Amino acid sequence: MIHPDTELGDAGDGIGKGVFATAPIPVGTLVYVVDRLEIVLPPETPLAVDPDYRPILDTYSYRGPAGQWIVCWDLAKYENHSCDPNTLCTGFGFEIAVRDIRTGEQITVDYGLLNVTDAMPCLCGSPDCRGVVRPDDFDWHHERWDRLVRGALDRLSQVDQPLWRFMAGRTRRQLQMYLRTGEGYRSVLDLRYAGSPDQQTIADGLCSPAAASGPAMRPE
Repeated sequence: MIHPDTELGDAGDGIGKGVFATAPIPVGTLVYVVDRLEIVLPPETPLAVDPDYRPILDTYSYRGPAGQWIVCWDLAKYENHSCDPNTLCTGFGFEIAVRDIRTGEQITVDYGLLNVTDAMPCLCGSPDCRGVVRPDDFDWHHERWDRLVRGALDRLSQVDQPLWRFMAGRTRRQLQMYLRTGEGYRSVLDLRYAGSPDQQTIADGLCSPAAASGPAMRPE
């Protein structure tokens, strides 16, 4: 489920639809959590090889760390990639604002966290654009991503959290333990699918939905 202060809008020529903030969303705000309405398909689902359904999965789902396909039921499936995103996926299984998001600003996430299977050309246009989103982006960027996530988590208790009640109880307990003790932080590396290149066994976190096999800025 995506934050309620969002709407679907036009992200520009060559990009298509995107998700935009309808009110300020401060750093530290939960922007997306996996709720009980999400469609979660096993890695071996026949739909993944069905020519009618595979294009839908490629556009509107992503791979979880256990290889599961997660299809979002709401606007979250329209989030676009940026190499300088205003939200990031966390190893706890939710997406958090890593800087203040202005009213009218597009909400973006880094597709490098979503287990892409092939290198994808990036159209984000940010000054720090990598040019390509790659399956091994975890190797090169996880330290920076974790640093931004930790900073955002420091603000979590200071801002309104309309999605808190939709977070799974286990995730809440893990997060509260980390915030209380500083122990048990879950790195973004916990999101990486064990079937991805050069990867070992991964925990069962989930994160923000977006197309894991389509263009980095998804055209509609």
